[in-house]
Amino acid sequence: MPRIQAATVAEHREQQRRALLDAARAILGETGRAPSVGAVAARAGLARTSVYQYFPSAEELLAAVVADVFPHWARQVLDRVAAASSPGERVWAYVQANVALFASSEQAVAGALTKVVEPHVLQGPMREFHARLQGPLLSALEDLGEPEPAEMAEHVDSLVHQASRPFGDLDAADRPAAEAVALARLRRLLGGYLQLDARPSD
Repeated sequence: MPRIQAATVAEHREQQRRALLDAARAILGETGRAPSVGAVAARAGLARTSVYQYFPSAEELLAAVVADVFPHWARQVLDRVAAASSPGERVWAYVQANVALFASSEQAVAGALTKVVEPHVLQGPMREFHARLQGPLLSALEDLGEPEPAEMAEHVDSLVHQASRPFGDLDAADRPAAEAVALARLRRLLGGYLQLDARPSD
């Protein structure tokens, strides 16, 4: 891997830190196991000793991955919701973005983290992740005129989880088709309630 180039030392260090986080995340998703410091360094194209300049231990590296991935996942959902116009389309964008996350390789990373990271390390970021997602969903449901937005939000999340459950048993190549089927079912269930038009789902 070519040596990382940057305009400043600070940018160079940030690029190397980013490379290490991305390497650890990739190994987690591929193996389902906690990556060794050596494996992360090799994946990032750095010397093993370089890792310790950024993360004093393998545990702190994993904690940094946790702190990095949950905001990244939240942005994927929130950006999609923010781009939608009507209240119903905002709820549907929330559904689409969450189903896409479940169908992506990120779900393997999430599953691996629950196995290799101490629960107390995960709890805070997970709570913040869910709280960040619930705000826009509740707001969209309220704007839709839903009299019980909190309860309806729970139902929406339950439907998303139920529809996405089969993804974990599928190979990556089969997930796009399964995602399309899941979204088609959810649209049939929610389309009328969300006042979506008759156009096919994106």
